[in-house]
Amino acid sequence: MFDIERYLNVRSAHGASVGPDGDRLAFLMDTTGVPQVWTLSAPGAWPEQRTFFDDRVTFASWSPERPELIVGRDRGGDEREALYRLDVATGEIVDLTRHPDAKHWFGGWSPDGDRFAFASNRRDDAVFDVYVQDRDATGADAERVHEGAGWLSVAGWSPDGDRLLLVESHSSFDQDVYVLDVGTGTRRHLTPHEGTIRHLSATWGPDGENVYLATDRDGDTLSLARIDLATGDLSSVVAADAGDATTALADDEWNVDGVAVDEDSRRVVYSRNVDGYTELGVGELVAPGRLDHFPTPDLPESVAGGVSFGPNGDRFALTVTRSDDTANVYVVDVTSGTVERWTRASTAGIPRDSFVAPELVHYPSVDGLEVPAFFSLPETDTGHGETPVVVDVHGGPESQRRPSFGRVKQYLLSRGYAVFEPNVRGSTGYGKAYTHLDDVEKRMDAVADLKAGVEWLHDHPAVDPDRIAVMGASYGGFMTLAALTEYPDVWAAGVDIVGIANFVTFLENTGDWRRELREAEYGSLDEDRDLLESISPVHNVDDIAAPLFVLHGENDPRVPVSEAHRIVEGAREAGVPVRELIFEDEGHGFTKLENRIEAYTAIVDFLDEHLGTGTEAT
Repeated sequence: MFDIERYLNVRSAHGASVGPDGDRLAFLMDTTGVPQVWTLSAPGAWPEQRTFFDDRVTFASWSPERPELIVGRDRGGDEREALYRLDVATGEIVDLTRHPDAKHWFGGWSPDGDRFAFASNRRDDAVFDVYVQDRDATGADAERVHEGAGWLSVAGWSPDGDRLLLVESHSSFDQDVYVLDVGTGTRRHLTPHEGTIRHLSATWGPDGENVYLATDRDGDTLSLARIDLATGDLSSVVAADAGDATTALADDEWNVDGVAVDEDSRRVVYSRNVDGYTELGVGELVAPGRLDHFPTPDLPESVAGGVSFGPNGDRFALTVTRSDDTANVYVVDVTSGTVERWTRASTAGIPRDSFVAPELVHYPSVDGLEVPAFFSLPETDTGHGETPVVVDVHGGPESQRRPSFGRVKQYLLSRGYAVFEPNVRGSTGYGKAYTHLDDVEKRMDAVADLKAGVEWLHDHPAVDPDRIAVMGASYGGFMTLAALTEYPDVWAAGVDIVGIANFVTFLENTGDWRRELREAEYGSLDEDRDLLESISPVHNVDDIAAPLFVLHGENDPRVPVSEAHRIVEGAREAGVPVRELIFEDEGHGFTKLENRIEAYTAIVDFLDEHLGTGTEAT
């Protein structure tokens, strides 16, 4: 059996971008310990590293006309992303933005590759404006083309290069889409609505006459739709052989969670999230809103996304990951559906066939709600009630645990732990209604789902009911703390990673640009302060009966490190066995390899101490 350092050295290749001539891929890979830019000229060829930062690179995007890329990078996990231009031929890297205190969200190259767009909070930390900048200019030369009033991002340039597609987010479940004329600064609202409606993955259609997106305007789930810019009408996309809109694509219980359009070839790729697994649809627009399908790509059962078309629309690259294999870049032939794997991210010498795939299960909660979960059992399980379990809770809360590769999960499985990953109410992927079941005053119903999950585990023949731990990061950290305080008798240990201990202090101290969106989910400081205080675990720390381990990054812009200090101080005063580990050069999570090794070595040692599998690494 291999140690945790070996598992954390399993690599990931993702975030592909196809070069302007279609003969090269750029992608991110963490061979050095943090993601950097690499390029590749053929499937399985030796990749070439292009960036050498100490900090992570967050994305890479090829110019449509030149052998150059724009890449993003933050510092120490602070999420204040800066943009750089990388000349692939010379290796020269130029800082384009030069505003280290601001965030810069890349909005795409112009069609001629002479300009790029981005959104930034340079003017006011709490709002984002839209900028356009020449490719060879620096930060002081960026032109502010629109002054925003909230959380604004750029979804791309129109095919004629005169307009930008903008998305304004009011919450995770409420967005508006606009078209901005770059020359005049006029902005047109495409999605007027009342209530909360999602408008996601917006992208220009061919000729710039339509916008395609995923929306739940007309139902509980996200479906593929088109906005006709001439009329402003929004309608469902239909199959080319369908007679009417009642046969709208993916008009069922599962969300369309991604849309990509190649403007020149009129080809479209969309993805559906089917109980966590990705199903791809590929086709060609034979008329606006009418799609003629090609064969379904021959991908393994997996989670896939991040589509980048080649220059002729004949192929596209995307990232594919599954529970029993790490993330890699694949290239799909559009018309035939054949798939070719381009990258071979190392598994650090760990045999791929040793990785465990989960079982998708559903269990009843306290009110009869069916909660989906992924349950993975180690090979050492005997089926006689001897296996300890780590209940791993995702963040978000508007997120979803999906069957993608997890280094730490696979290490835990190799050491004899089972891993239970519930998608409690409030998770995305199961429709709008399911996601809103934990809003504001219903927050603790999601915690009750964890208790119901433990009861399901108690009935499983493999599980030792006295050795169940709870672990989670970010919002999952809050869920961990809340589970420990609400249901103290069912847990043998708890691990809180960058979690929320007090909703009031969290909202007061989180980044200004995030507060409005977070209040839409959790409740507002002005109207819901008493409720937020009452459900905050820091006020119930006396009820914790299990040992607690708290980890955090000093530079966390989302959940300030003070949240960790508060819960640790309260636990110590209450006599709860507690350990705290803070990383000075990390933010919301741990990105540097040496820090991940230290963090997860400590976590597994903690679990071994309090759950003890008796399995030793070699």
